[in-house]
Amino acid sequence: MNNGKICVSVCAETGIEFIENIKQAAEFADVIELRFDCLQTNEIENAIENLPKIDKHYLATFRPKEQGGKRELSLGERLKFWESLLWANKDKIFWVDFEFDMSFVVNLQKTLTIASSHNFSGVPENLSATYEVFSITNADVLKTAVQANDITDSITVWKLLECAKKDNKQIIPIAMGEAGKWTRILGLAHGAFMTYAALDAGRETASGQITARDLIDTYRVKELDEQTEIYGIVGNPVSHSVSPFMHNAAFKLHNLNAVYIPFEVKNLNEFIAKFISEETREIELNFKGFSVTIPHKQAIIKHLDSIDETAKAIGAVNTVKIVGGKLHGYNTDAHGFIEPLTNAYGDLKNAKVAVLGGGGAARAAIYGLIKEGAKATVFARDLEKGRSLAEQFKIQNLGVKNQNESYDNFDIVVNATPLGLIGELENETPAVAEQIKNVHLVYDLIYNPFETRFLREAKSVGIPTVGGLAMLVAQGAAQFGIWTGKNAPLKEMSQIALHKLQS
Repeated sequence: MNNGKICVSVCAETGIEFIENIKQAAEFADVIELRFDCLQTNEIENAIENLPKIDKHYLATFRPKEQGGKRELSLGERLKFWESLLWANKDKIFWVDFEFDMSFVVNLQKTLTIASSHNFSGVPENLSATYEVFSITNADVLKTAVQANDITDSITVWKLLECAKKDNKQIIPIAMGEAGKWTRILGLAHGAFMTYAALDAGRETASGQITARDLIDTYRVKELDEQTEIYGIVGNPVSHSVSPFMHNAAFKLHNLNAVYIPFEVKNLNEFIAKFISEETREIELNFKGFSVTIPHKQAIIKHLDSIDETAKAIGAVNTVKIVGGKLHGYNTDAHGFIEPLTNAYGDLKNAKVAVLGGGGAARAAIYGLIKEGAKATVFARDLEKGRSLAEQFKIQNLGVKNQNESYDNFDIVVNATPLGLIGELENETPAVAEQIKNVHLVYDLIYNPFETRFLREAKSVGIPTVGGLAMLVAQGAAQFGIWTGKNAPLKEMSQIALHKLQS
């Protein structure tokens, strides 16, 4: 448990929508940020006069465009707002947020003030020096938000927490963007005054902002502390992953002081060095393990102190457990892949299976199939990866099929490529209906979206299918057991994952 607060930002063009959003935010926010810069000019005074009386703190903000606001504002316009519109209604506004350039100009006594600074291009080289100037303002709280393009960019702003503690200052350090989400989740546990949240998905007022409901229900941010065990998913991208919802539900059911966080990592070497390694890490987070996904499943191996036999045979790791500073690697993908397949198909002995793809997921699938006595064949667009897989597992490699070539000689076709993944590849498929109309089963390892184009192609010609959600839950349950030594709540993990995919 910590003393931090969740602030929900309200941004709307009309007074009616503004007030309605405030009422919605009041259900779960500790503080409601009133983004007056979002309102049309002729709506501002009316909105202030009609603010509902609620048992929450209001935080007034009138942010110029260069600091993330919704409009161009001169210094004169900003001064007029604070001195007339707001001061005349000071009984309704309890807290205020000034940009750094105004924090020496306006002084509202008996009101909690936040001095804020935003940088949307990256982390300034002189951030520490800026903090020194920043810290001599009359503000009660300092807020600094910088854009993180990779996860290690967020370290500098995170370190300001320690500076503020030494100076007896309250601070809100935020790394914006997907790579900085962890600062929004863990900030309160490490002494941040507040963290900002979106009212709903799609209504974010800053990059990387998480919904208030997810901060409260999924990540339980107000229940975390410096002893909380940290787990997460390490990859690029990770924004589509439902693993945080699945694992955090499991932690909550077992009443564990643990949290699972998305870590968008472009440079794995730097992440390990600066976040994980006892000898070189720059910040102290209580890391106990993490999942590994695209594109790091093979690159992680050189950083490990040990690796289990399955991961060694596959040549890829999707699970890391940290014990006494040592990193131990496992692969639960093979187990996760086989269990749903045997449930749907039955005995796999001598089944002819086409595995499409040459990455870590394909490796796990092929390993599992061979262990079950199936006859696997790899089809990889990357010819070198296909050749390497074929040699390693002593199977046939047939390159990649054109759309006029069928898979009639196979019983099962497995998609282990990124084709169909939500985002830019969502409308892609590794095979069309005509190619797979005579196979017995189609299995897509992608789980987001819940139904991929590949699965729709199969269903259009009456072919039974298995989606990636079943594999996700099976491999996640095995991970949970490795990390905690406890039985995973499979039913609840499946339900929350399905809910998130369909919502």
